[in-house]
Amino acid sequence: MKRFLHWSALALCACLLAAPLPAAAAPYKAEYKLSVVPGATSGWGMTASYFADLVRDRSQGRINIKVYPSSQLLAGKQTSEFLMLRNGAIDFALASTINWSPQIKELNLTALPFLLAVQPDRYKAMDAIMAGKSGKMMVDAIEKKGVKIIGWAENGFREMTTGKGPITTPEDMNGLKIRVVGSPIFIETFRALGANPVNMNWSEATTGFQQGVVDGQENPTNGINIPLKIWDFHKYHCDWHYIIDPLLMGVNPAVWQSFSPEDRKLLSECAAETEKYGKALSRLGMDDGASLAYLKSIGKLPAVTEPYAFMEQQGMTVTRLSPEQIAKFSEATRKVREDWTAKIGPELVKAAEADMAAVK
Repeated sequence: MKRFLHWSALALCACLLAAPLPAAAAPYKAEYKLSVVPGATSGWGMTASYFADLVRDRSQGRINIKVYPSSQLLAGKQTSEFLMLRNGAIDFALASTINWSPQIKELNLTALPFLLAVQPDRYKAMDAIMAGKSGKMMVDAIEKKGVKIIGWAENGFREMTTGKGPITTPEDMNGLKIRVVGSPIFIETFRALGANPVNMNWSEATTGFQQGVVDGQENPTNGINIPLKIWDFHKYHCDWHYIIDPLLMGVNPAVWQSFSPEDRKLLSECAAETEKYGKALSRLGMDDGASLAYLKSIGKLPAVTEPYAFMEQQGMTVTRLSPEQIAKFSEATRKVREDWTAKIGPELVKAAEADMAAVK
């Protein structure tokens, strides 16, 4: 009996030794790449850096995210970002809906001209979309195509600057050569206003501004125009809020799954804090003072806190359109909205209208 027990014990030990050991958890990367299209000093770039710093601090250095601004990872093609993120060439991206819209048609929702500008409170309307059914539909559309979304941020409403002006009516746009994003909805919007839209990179555009062969451009004020010192090229600013430029914090799905549940929670919490920061940067000096108060509370006030006054100090003429003036631009672009509603999906547009109506 003793001999039997002895051999049984040996056999058990042999089985235990032969059994495969559970795989050790894969170590985190030494560095995770986060793509950003504009430069590091833009509001967009600053928002990405805020997220990376927050994650590094709260993870005690376990998750090291490095921001690559100025499209460094994209080989000069902004619209390739979604595919590169999905395929794993990039780990994270703080991305504009505009640059991902060629792959996900639903992301053209916030590029419908004057959809938000005619709302009583355009910021409440945007927040309602982000938090509502239409925002979820947009995120679902992205995730079905293979990228995980963990949060929103904001680059701001895209306003108009020109070397000719001021711009107060659709007729003032007639014949102006305007540098725009190369998306078809942008081209159609400016053509509907009688302008001549052209797609060109920024260096070509600035040369065109200096030579007087390109008359204007459209970009968010706090996030892009002020950091770029747009007054070096244009003396007229038109505040018309024709579209907004939301940002999305995207993660490669395999990278996302590689994090522990606790760290996925940490990343989501950091993305939520980043949304507050990014929105405050884009809305500073343009809302009811909430953005100023928030940035003060976290010790992150930028140098320029009064954008309109600051632009005027640089010699710009700032025209802030009334609701009645904006309504005329909205009517002039009505057909563009109708045509693109069919392309984007009437159900999504209807959901966005319901989300916005709920906060009027």
